[in-house]
Amino acid sequence: MLALYRRAEFILGMVILAVITALVFVAAVMRFFGQPLIWSVDMAQLLFIWLCFIGATKALRERAHLGVDLLVRRLPLRARLLLETAIAAVALVFLAVLAWYGTQLTLLNLARQFGDSGLSYAWVTGAVPAGCVLLSLSLIANMIEAWRSTGMLVFTRDASMTDASMTDGA
Repeated sequence: MLALYRRAEFILGMVILAVITALVFVAAVMRFFGQPLIWSVDMAQLLFIWLCFIGATKALRERAHLGVDLLVRRLPLRARLLLETAIAAVALVFLAVLAWYGTQLTLLNLARQFGDSGLSYAWVTGAVPAGCVLLSLSLIANMIEAWRSTGMLVFTRDASMTDASMTDGA
């Protein structure tokens, strides 16, 4: 099931990126010939917002976000797991609040038109609560995986560089 989700997520991201690229290219060519596509910029921005959340979810699930772990990697594995779990809990609260207010904003924007596209602006603001839900699910899955396995952390891909046994000579 997870493999199917990962594949669908990858294909969706790839398709969205291809559509954005094509829209921007066609808009530039049409503008050169004096026939600008006035809705293309709006549509590219809309798709880019959704692509950002899809990419952020994939990066979080794969533990690929950048992080500065200069101090925390010196902690023993158990202490680091506890610290990362606490940070994940704070992040989940933040995502829940953001999803709540994003939903309120989406509902307020149902009747508002998005630029010249004719679409509801709710398609733009709806990316926030949808993205927060996806990010939360990935974060919860990472937490469960970290607590069920040995040597796995919530945010860090490689826990082998985590423990007090690291020495300056290694």
